[in-house]
Amino acid sequence: MKKGKRHGSIRGKVLLAIVPTVVILVLVLVGISATISRNSMEEMAKEQLDSSITNQTDNIESWMEENLTFFSTVKQTIEVTNPDEEGLQKLLNTYYGSSQAAPEGLYVATENGAFYKAKKSEHTESNPVDTQWYKQGLTRVNMDYGTAYLDAEGNYVVSASGILNDGSGEIKVISADVTLDQISIIVNSGVKMDGASSFLVDTSDNTILAHRDSSKVGSNLSEESSALMSGVAEKIDSRKYSQTTIAKNLVSFSEISGTEWVLVSYVPTSIVYASVTQLTIFLFGAGLIAILLLVVIILLMTNQLFKPLTAITQNITDMSAGDFTIDITANSNDEIGLMGTKVQEFVESMRNMLSSINSESAKLMEQSENSDEVSKSMYDASSSQAEAMEGLNNTVNQLSVAVTEIAENATTLAMVVSDTRDNSDKASESMKETVEISKKGRDDMEQLGVAMEGIQSANKVLAESIDKVGTASEEITSIVGMIGEIADETNLLSLNASIEAARAGDAGRGFAVVASEIGNLANNSSQSAQDIANLIQEIRKLIADVINQANESAKSIEENSELIHQAIATFDQIYQNIELSNERLNAVVDNISTVSDVATNVAAISEEQAASTDEILETSRDMVEHANNITQSSQDVADNSHELADTSQTLADHVSQFKI
Repeated sequence: MKKGKRHGSIRGKVLLAIVPTVVILVLVLVGISATISRNSMEEMAKEQLDSSITNQTDNIESWMEENLTFFSTVKQTIEVTNPDEEGLQKLLNTYYGSSQAAPEGLYVATENGAFYKAKKSEHTESNPVDTQWYKQGLTRVNMDYGTAYLDAEGNYVVSASGILNDGSGEIKVISADVTLDQISIIVNSGVKMDGASSFLVDTSDNTILAHRDSSKVGSNLSEESSALMSGVAEKIDSRKYSQTTIAKNLVSFSEISGTEWVLVSYVPTSIVYASVTQLTIFLFGAGLIAILLLVVIILLMTNQLFKPLTAITQNITDMSAGDFTIDITANSNDEIGLMGTKVQEFVESMRNMLSSINSESAKLMEQSENSDEVSKSMYDASSSQAEAMEGLNNTVNQLSVAVTEIAENATTLAMVVSDTRDNSDKASESMKETVEISKKGRDDMEQLGVAMEGIQSANKVLAESIDKVGTASEEITSIVGMIGEIADETNLLSLNASIEAARAGDAGRGFAVVASEIGNLANNSSQSAQDIANLIQEIRKLIADVINQANESAKSIEENSELIHQAIATFDQIYQNIELSNERLNAVVDNISTVSDVATNVAAISEEQAASTDEILETSRDMVEHANNITQSSQDVADNSHELADTSQTLADHVSQFKI
């Protein structure tokens, strides 16, 4: 017994196709949502960190500018009043405690080593001329901040100092020590972003001026062993202060105007992505719940959908076993209901057909008995005909062999012709594709030419901008150097002239006026130096524009490079298609040769068939006489053959297997 083929259910196949698709779609949507959330959170963190460090920088600069304004006001007051030693002492006492940033007040040192301070001040200097603040003050007419240093108590301070022109003729420097405590407060407490930290670095020597960890204050940034500090040191050394990621920390930099200080603010990326991680977990949880709900819904729908189909399947199985006594009821008006109706119509049709076959088989049995008698009378005539038929059979066999060969060759010829036509069509398609690709290659090359013209224009503009910046920088450098020399010499001349005029007494009063005017000239020169500094700032902006232009040029070059690669790939494909078309055309030529050979064989076989036809004609003449004698009997045998009885019996047996 042959084993039946095992079949799976449609319901199972549908579930196997739908459920994995739904799961994959939900997981993909969750993954896309998590990625978008991560990118958005990262951008928000960058903006918040930049906003925080900008606010801290503004607070530090504002605080330092406020103190510098106060110190400059005190200096100008002393210069206007031209006090003697006693008057100078009173002024220093008066302004003591007026600034919380300078708890020790202002103090003055002379070129002779004299040191003046407020009486309540505890600040002492054994040799003020050798101090850092004094040396820095000699280089500035207006008060300004210097570099940070350790004072006598071991605290990091920064001094605001400048030359004091009080009319005494003696070189004096006025200064005030500003502690970094307030700056540390701004650095440590001014961070607006949760989890972020900041520290302040003096880039002149990479000294840490302010840090949340007080033990790191005063240490050198380059000597720190942590990956974060090492990465920050590299960025500061290269003077690249763009926002970046260092040692899994998002880091921002901000320069403090008027100083060589850089404020560094950072936040661990784990804090930035913490909420994203929670959101991702929530999304995956929601996705799993959604998958479970969808699977349950799909199961319920498939059960409801395939329930009537299962009943129809069982009925069809019964029919295949020969049982046509079943009745099928359609309970729906959809495709499944229509299927049930048509199956019921088929069952009724089969019942009627089987009943009709039973009736006809009985009639066939009667006719088969009459056919037996007629076949006996045909036997004698058939014997004489057999001899003639033998010769005909031999001829027919030869003809059959020849016809078979013709058929085989004709089949081969048809297949070759078909292949030739297919190859020709494919060659035509390849050539069309080659034309389209060639056109695309031409368009790409035209775009390449336009892009190259854009590169040339951008590079020309960039070269002109760089030339202008170089010329402006050289001119400004010369002017700054000249003004600095003139200011220094004029200042010294003014002081010397004041000293000499004081010694000359009444005779030197007129000269004192000249010396005073020279002092004013020095101040004007200082103002010019400040204007030049502003000009330098403009030059920096120009340099930034040049850098942006260079970046655009680089971007343009990169795009043109991509176009070149596309053009190369296009022409490679053109070559491949042309080569493929050549191969197919060669195949067409070979097939045509095969067609020629087959045609030759067909011609030869046709000649053999003609000869066989002549032999058949001669044999047929002998059969004509015998055929006339058995014509009437053959007609009766054709209508009532003995085989009809066997056929009718077999038909009755088959019909009896069905239940109607």
